[in-house]
Amino acid sequence: MARTGGLHRGSPVPRPDATRVFVVANQKGGVGKTTSAVNVAAGLAQLGQRVLVIDLDPQGNASTALSVEHHRGVPSTYDMLVDGVPLTDVVSTCAEVANLWAVPATIDLAGAEIELVSVVARESRLQKALAGHPWIGSAAEAGEERFDYVFVDCPPSLGLLTLNALVAGREMFIPIQAEYYALEGLGQLLETVEMVRQHLNPALTVSTILLTMYDARTRLAAGVSEEVRSHFGDQVLATAVPRSVRVSEAPSYGQTVMTYDPASAGALSYLEAAREIARKGAPR
Repeated sequence: MARTGGLHRGSPVPRPDATRVFVVANQKGGVGKTTSAVNVAAGLAQLGQRVLVIDLDPQGNASTALSVEHHRGVPSTYDMLVDGVPLTDVVSTCAEVANLWAVPATIDLAGAEIELVSVVARESRLQKALAGHPWIGSAAEAGEERFDYVFVDCPPSLGLLTLNALVAGREMFIPIQAEYYALEGLGQLLETVEMVRQHLNPALTVSTILLTMYDARTRLAAGVSEEVRSHFGDQVLATAVPRSVRVSEAPSYGQTVMTYDPASAGALSYLEAAREIARKGAPR
């Protein structure tokens, strides 16, 4: 299959000095979490970055959108977390977009929460896997072949899988739907983040919040946007992603919206969000 997404869209952005590891999480379902993870990842790849997506959601929606096989028996995040298979052995290339790789999630991952309970250092399995990959690290350590970005797509719950991501990541990326209950449940997530910071990963920081499903015509969306921005300040990206049928349709064709309809409002917004993340740089 042709790799159609490899062309730079606009000017490429500079590569970070070291791999930036993002945890994409929000335990409230239906907020555009996976959609945002795969489309921002594809957007960064189109801007000349080398990007890895790790699917930690047993539903495997990120794997579907990136068109990587994720049926039972395919090397996956389950093998990496539960059996200790090296990350290098479970990575697949994404056929649709150059510079984009993925670790798929199979249905086996649904049982991983229970299987990990008895494992030693169960919350740091992903951290260990990332540390062992030769393409993850600084320019000096990992060279030109390094991954610039890693996005870990979490399940919509705060169990052991999400905890593994929070221990392994440096930056939190939280998509928030521009709806009435937008901030509901976010308090619980931020409490968990604070707990992880205190006990397991002091480097973790909420660096990026993205407003999704934004309808500029409604007073409600404007009100939610104002509330989120007053609460989180410059952690919130200036770009908001509009409601878009094209964004919703793309995964059913095994694509992100970036290749499914590159000229659509959704694709252009995600590309701009990706550019913003790259320009902003990693937190100090």
